[in-house]
Amino acid sequence: MEYETPLFFQVMTYAADADRDVIDVVSGNPDWEPPQALRDGLREYADLEPEAFQYAPSVGLTALREEIAARRGVDVEQVIVTNGTGEANYLAMARALERNRGEEILLTDPVYPYYPGKTTLLGGRQRFVATDDDGQLDPAAVREAASEETAAIVVNSPNNPTGAVYPERTVRELVAIAEEYDALLVSDEVYDHFDLEGRFASALEVESDTRIVTNGFSKSMAITGVRVGYAIFPHDLVENARSRHMLVNVSTNRPGQYAVLNALRETEPAYYERNRDLLRERVETFTDALDAAGAEYTTPQGAFYVMARFEDFPGTLENTYRLIDEAGVAGMPGEAFGESRREWFRFALVTPQIEEAADRLATYFG
Repeated sequence: MEYETPLFFQVMTYAADADRDVIDVVSGNPDWEPPQALRDGLREYADLEPEAFQYAPSVGLTALREEIAARRGVDVEQVIVTNGTGEANYLAMARALERNRGEEILLTDPVYPYYPGKTTLLGGRQRFVATDDDGQLDPAAVREAASEETAAIVVNSPNNPTGAVYPERTVRELVAIAEEYDALLVSDEVYDHFDLEGRFASALEVESDTRIVTNGFSKSMAITGVRVGYAIFPHDLVENARSRHMLVNVSTNRPGQYAVLNALRETEPAYYERNRDLLRERVETFTDALDAAGAEYTTPQGAFYVMARFEDFPGTLENTYRLIDEAGVAGMPGEAFGESRREWFRFALVTPQIEEAADRLATYFG
């Protein structure tokens, strides 16, 4: 499996070149409106003085870092504003490896493909721990896989691609395992606003010097193109991460940070609840169609993805192309997420055409 070359853009290109209309349930781009305060912030920024269009402080706008720190209950010096959550994960994994405590990164299977790719890019080794059928991670299996070579344990909850949300006891045990092996727990929590069942637990709830939490606003505010994320480091690990961030990116885009800050201050909780309600409706619509198609599927506790398995139709790239050409639905092949889900497909429920996509799959497999 070539984890180092994520298949996302390959599938999207094939779908775009298809000779028929294709519904995109590949990309994790929310189709709903960003907060009004986000738009207002961008408009306001456009009229600022020229100095506002120059480099931002490398670690991020002070006011934004202060807002994040206050909301997450951490010291502002622990916060680095990054070029999306992707860079935050890169900085965290790099910091784990450069401690020279080991060269191995423990990852889940199934896994978000960019984690293995970053591991290889950074010169680390991948080791995978299988989740159960519902995507839950057994800490005992993680402990069994951990060793003196473990530099980091990377987890994502709510999870892409399974939709699993790890309970507090799992998060606590993962932190304890990291401490036991002098490794770092990297907790990617970018889907925290899409906890559909009220069970999300942040690693920040566990006091420890061995955990790094990453997050961002691409999903929660429906602004994947704005690229504003952040990482929260332990005090003794943040300085080197700041230096790497400066060398890689200099700083994160200033207008985006300004607009995100405005949205954080002005957006009511009802905005996020409306989007969760929409996703709950889409999950029901989509899984009803999967029932009609005779498929096996996961019901997400969080995030906005459903994985499905169809009889005698494994989740290969070739069959993904067949679904595009013959059903007019573009999903992601399960093989992109690891060995344990090679028979499956992943569908992102972030399109207003989700009912039509569901109907097409039900007709194709029914």
